Amino acid sequence: MTTTEQRRLTGYAHGGGCACKIPPGELESVVAGLVGETAPRGPGELIVGLDDGDDAAVVRIAAGTAVVATADFFTPVVDDAFDWGRIAAANALSDVYAMGGTPVVAVNLLAWPRDLLPMDLAAEVLRGGLTVAREAGCHVAGGHSVDDPEPKYGMAVTGIADPDRLMRNDAGLAGLPLTLTKPLGIGVLNSRHKATGETLPQAVAAMTELNRAASEAALAAGAVCATDVTGFGLLGHLHKLARASGVTARVDAAAVPYLDGARQALADGYVSGGTRRNLDWVRPHADTGGVPEDELLLLADAQTSGGLLVAGEVPGYPVIGELLPPHPDGHTLLIR
Repeated sequence: MTTTEQRRLTGYAHGGGCACKIPPGELESVVAGLVGETAPRGPGELIVGLDDGDDAAVVRIAAGTAVVATADFFTPVVDDAFDWGRIAAANALSDVYAMGGTPVVAVNLLAWPRDLLPMDLAAEVLRGGLTVAREAGCHVAGGHSVDDPEPKYGMAVTGIADPDRLMRNDAGLAGLPLTLTKPLGIGVLNSRHKATGETLPQAVAAMTELNRAASEAALAAGAVCATDVTGFGLLGHLHKLARASGVTARVDAAAVPYLDGARQALADGYVSGGTRRNLDWVRPHADTGGVPEDELLLLADAQTSGGLLVAGEVPGYPVIGELLPPHPDGHTLLIR
């Protein structure tokens, strides 16, 4: 029996992956006072900041060049240390891809209960992160670690982008289709894994898949508006995009793809608290049109390292809805 099999990493975490995020409503109230501050003296121009809760910060440093900066970390979402590292790295890199950027360098963020878990497992986590960063062509240069009762891992990532070809969450226009580049269902499958220990390779494969190809395809198709689908679920991230863009988003529930086993995991009750909080947050802003509660929970499912949600048609990926003019009742979401 291996060390990983003896010590289930998910058992050391109060939740799993991006489902551990602070609820979006609470988070927005916390950072509200940080928006609109006077720009400091120094190099560069902040062109994407806190105002609309986009995926990363962007600073223009020269004509045709911008720096993209982000950080992301979370508790174990799977029991295999190497896979957890891969997933966390892919998730952190995704924020750069969601902005239309290219990751350049990352530093590790590691919290480890050194009296509870052997350091060789921590080494496996870091090895997993390095493996995915190398796949992305991104340098990994050190990082920071702390002794913590609960294991956590992720990366702070710096990338570059063309400031005139960014994909932002406030640039959506009525009439554009909505494209989703990965199936949903990661959250309920991860909840099943945490509860039962069942290995679910389809979830691991989805979470470790880089969003690089999807980002490049979206840029090639002329997209200027996108976000990635992570802890706030499809509905939560789409609500933020529609609100920032001043439009209403219509979701065709029947067109949304799901991973194998996701519907069964939902039927068996493997729904995280984060998913339920996501749905509670968007419900006042949504016209659900009689869509069943179970379907709404899947649409709000808290994803870890999910795909890109792009305003525009991206060849090779499914269209799941469209952006419409503002709804007369103020709804940001129409679900049918």
